Amino acid sequence: MTTDCIFCKIVNGSIPSKIIFEDEDVIVFNDIKPINPIHFLIVPRVHIDSLAACDVQHQALLGKMLLLAPKLAKEQGLIGFRTMINTGREGGQEVFHIHVHVFGGGEQLPKL
Repeated sequence: MTTDCIFCKIVNGSIPSKIIFEDEDVIVFNDIKPINPIHFLIVPRVHIDSLAACDVQHQALLGKMLLLAPKLAKEQGLIGFRTMINTGREGGQEVFHIHVHVFGGGEQLPKL
């Protein structure tokens, strides 16, 4: 945990959020600036700056996060959805605590 990380503050409960799932490894909550009607974040409880900072010791955690995406997307009513992990400032990362965006609903997402 870092004292200035907003996601660490959500993990430790000092900043409230709309939690949709949590266990000993991750916390999942709605994005405060959604880009689709359904947009949530899968965030590990342990502070890791970004995907670039991960190594083999994070393999199980990363797998768990990705496997949660379709399960929780379905529970939130999504049939199709997109996942996104922004990495580094140049990659669009704004909060430097790794997280997986899961979003969809509304109009069809644009093709990439």
